[in-house]
Amino acid sequence: MSAEAGKRQSLADKFAAFSEHWRPKVLAELNGQELRAVKTQGVFPWHRHEDSEEMFLVWRGKFRVEFRDRSVELGPGEFIVVPRGVEHRTASDEEAEVLIFERAEVVNTGDAEPSEFTAPQGVEL
Repeated sequence: MSAEAGKRQSLADKFAAFSEHWRPKVLAELNGQELRAVKTQGVFPWHRHEDSEEMFLVWRGKFRVEFRDRSVELGPGEFIVVPRGVEHRTASDEEAEVLIFERAEVVNTGDAEPSEFTAPQGVEL
C-alpha cells in the first residue's frame, strides 16, 4: 500500500511535481492495480500488452490513441480502454496530462524493444 493511502490528494499538485514526458508516476496502488500519472507530448512507439487492458483518462490537454485502422481523439474528462493484445500507440501534439489505470507489473512500452520511452517501474509521487 502506498504511503498516501487514506489521505486526500490533488491531481493538480501531483502533475505539478514533475515535468518529463512519457515517464508514468504511481499515484496510488489498489487491488493489484496502479493509478499512474503521465505527461505526454509527441508520439509513443507502437506496442501491445498481451495480458492486460490499459485505461487512459485525460486530465488536461488533448490526447489520442492510435490503432492500425483508426485514431481516437480524447479531451479532458474522456477515457478509453485498450483491450489486451491490441497494438496501439499514444500521442499528443501539445503537452497533455493523462491518468493510466493498469496492473502494477505492466511495463509502459509493452512488447516494444526497451528504449528511451521505457519508464522505470514503481516510481511514486
